[in-house]
Amino acid sequence: MEYKEFIESKKRKFAECGFDAKRLNSSLFPFQRDIVRKALKRGKYAIFADCGLGKTFMQLEWAHRISVREKRPVLLLCPLAVGAQTIREAERFGIDAQKYPHGLVQVINYDQIDNIDASKFAGVVLDESSILKNMQGKMRNAIISKFADTKYKLACTATPSPNDPVELGNHSEFLDVMKMTEMSAMYFVHDGGNTNKWRLKKHATEQFYQWVGSWASVLRKPLDIGYADDGYELPDLHFFETVVETGNRDNGLLFNDVAVSATNFNQELRLTKVSRMQEAVEIVQASDEPFIVWIRQNEEGEMVRKLIPDAVEVKGSDKPEHKEQAFLDFIDGKFRVLVTKPKIA
Repeated sequence: MEYKEFIESKKRKFAECGFDAKRLNSSLFPFQRDIVRKALKRGKYAIFADCGLGKTFMQLEWAHRISVREKRPVLLLCPLAVGAQTIREAERFGIDAQKYPHGLVQVINYDQIDNIDASKFAGVVLDESSILKNMQGKMRNAIISKFADTKYKLACTATPSPNDPVELGNHSEFLDVMKMTEMSAMYFVHDGGNTNKWRLKKHATEQFYQWVGSWASVLRKPLDIGYADDGYELPDLHFFETVVETGNRDNGLLFNDVAVSATNFNQELRLTKVSRMQEAVEIVQASDEPFIVWIRQNEEGEMVRKLIPDAVEVKGSDKPEHKEQAFLDFIDGKFRVLVTKPKIA
């Protein structure tokens, strides 16, 4: 065997287990149609696409085509905040997606994973699949284990950070491409003695991204995969920072302590709660546009609701049905100000 042939034989090749899709929904844009067709052909695939590129429509069409072909339902796992929106999107395009356990595409939130019999489904979709990011996470391990024998798999999320190999490795493991530990050993080295930091081997950079490209589409805009960007050139995102000044505390010091560590961060939030919430409320009340007020602590939510009586708060202790309805009502403009925590919404 020639040396080049030997090296070629050692390359990792992604095994296809899908099928050629003859017809797809005519409402898909050309770049979306290309991605869905490739994902169906591969059978197990990832769509890493930025916000606004139509991941929901693509994953619904992928699931719909598999359910029709296999004559079995496909499960779509998603965060609670987007489940009802996904079903609405399906209705727009004539796809039978309903709340679990009904429909060809059955939508359920990640919190209900323990109630699912994976053997009933021809395929599974992970919406916001960055939930796999944590290497030791309970949810990550539960997902990979429960759907180990599922024939068709699709993972959809925004483009992963290029310096976060753990997220890519966990996706690879979920899609049965390569285990996280094997990927790390093949393409990465430890950065010093910190086992949480990995550095891509310089000589393996091209091969690594070719390998990722064999089981995933990665794009921030259609031009990244050869399509025109018409309609996808978003305006700049603007950040406006407001500094809230606090008076000197009665702690015997000439100046307040400016070192905020992980241990006293929540204490600092409580000490500045009133001034911060009042400033936030002034910004919200100076406009008639919709607002989301992100909070870190329950006490912050209580104060915002007192200062903005018609604001609606979604808390972790609320029933799932209430959370879902509140998010839908906010989208529909039934109230103007939503108060919640990032991990909930």
